[in-house]
Amino acid sequence: MHTLAAAFLVTFAALFPIVNPLEGAPLFYVLTRELPQERQHVLARQVAFNGLALLLGSMVLGPWLLVFFGIELPVVRIAGGLVVTSLGWKLLSQEQWSDHPSHQVPQDAMARAGAFYPLTMPLTVGPGSMSVAVSIGSRKPVSGFSLTDFALYGVGAACGLVAVAISIYVAYRFAGNLSRFLGASGIEVLVRLSAFILMCIGIEFLWSGYLALKAAHEIN
Repeated sequence: MHTLAAAFLVTFAALFPIVNPLEGAPLFYVLTRELPQERQHVLARQVAFNGLALLLGSMVLGPWLLVFFGIELPVVRIAGGLVVTSLGWKLLSQEQWSDHPSHQVPQDAMARAGAFYPLTMPLTVGPGSMSVAVSIGSRKPVSGFSLTDFALYGVGAACGLVAVAISIYVAYRFAGNLSRFLGASGIEVLVRLSAFILMCIGIEFLWSGYLALKAAHEIN
């Protein structure tokens, strides 16, 4: 159960501040406020499902695609750790940074706001989120673990992704209410607190990748 809980916490804590549905909620509200409320709710559910599919695909397939091209998995972990640490530092130090586009959304995109474009990608899940998902996927145990541990890790990571998707749905489903309740300062505080945890996770990725690479070279 420790493996399950650890995988869940790492996945959710690493992805939530990057996806940051609380920050994306006001933009979702602006893009969909002219639509009927029922349509807004359907779009919120579709965006959450699409985001889950993109992140799950990145987590499962991303590391092995890199290995297919001849990059060792521990190297992927180290590179992913650098990316995650960098994203956490940007969130912590810069005045404004997130995985959401900072520029104005074109009027034509607003007029034809769809569940995948632009609401899921790039407004909710962008390249930063997908890079973090690849990093988490590269961290999953490959050797030295029983089949049960491997299954528990996978289930825990999948549950973490589902929790992120649920947070996207809830934030977008109640986008108008959340924007008024939290305000800009509330969202800012939440992002800064999450950023330090994200940096710690990135450093842990770096360290585990270094240890795995060192062990592999010692065996050889």
